[in-house]
Amino acid sequence: MQSTNDSDIESWHDFEVASRKEIIALLRGIGEKRQLVRMVIRRGTEVCVSAILDVDPDNNTLTLDGSADPEQHRRFANVGRMAFETSLDKIRILFASEEVHATTFEDTPAFTIPIPETLIRLQRREFYRMATPVSNPVSVVIRLPQDAGGGTHVFPLADISCGGIAILDNKLVLGTTIGQSYTGCRIDLPDVGAVQTTLMIRNSVDLTLLNDKTNRRLGCAFVDISRGGLASVQKYITKLERERNARLAGLG
Repeated sequence: MQSTNDSDIESWHDFEVASRKEIIALLRGIGEKRQLVRMVIRRGTEVCVSAILDVDPDNNTLTLDGSADPEQHRRFANVGRMAFETSLDKIRILFASEEVHATTFEDTPAFTIPIPETLIRLQRREFYRMATPVSNPVSVVIRLPQDAGGGTHVFPLADISCGGIAILDNKLVLGTTIGQSYTGCRIDLPDVGAVQTTLMIRNSVDLTLLNDKTNRRLGCAFVDISRGGLASVQKYITKLERERNARLAGLG
């Protein structure tokens, strides 16, 4: 499951569910199907895998399975704001809570939070990845912090989605620390325009090319992308889809 954080949730207003009846139905469905729930704190640096045990509208509580690690259970119960990520019928579900309390459920450690007032429901299409064309490459400009050498560097994109991008770091300029964020990044989308956002590294893969040179592919998530920026990304993805479909129609 793709990782998330609070900024992910704040960026998806267009997919927000605010109906309490619908929210309760979704949460109960997640619990009945025993879907895993990722509980995420500290901008994604620590994750606890849980599950929904009970949804109680009368007391406005959502109960989740506790951590098997007593120390982690204690940390999560006292952390304050927490982000949650799960899925139901291949639809990604995101929500957050400012309150997390330790409790027990049927004599086992558990967490309770208020039933969320809103949640985000994302169809798979919202995170559909499109490879960017070699003939008209997309680039992203990233400014390195001073402790990493400073300066700005340009990287080609491998693919793009509304959730983030994959970039190729063939000079191995960037680090591979999961959770490392780069602020003020600019993505230049051909025929659409520039998009400003913070990028957070989510995964890193070193690739050996045919000439034995090493290339590095970094999967990055959008952290604080604006609604306008997100609309530009979607517009560019739609453009790529149309161009691909036109090529396929021509081959047919």
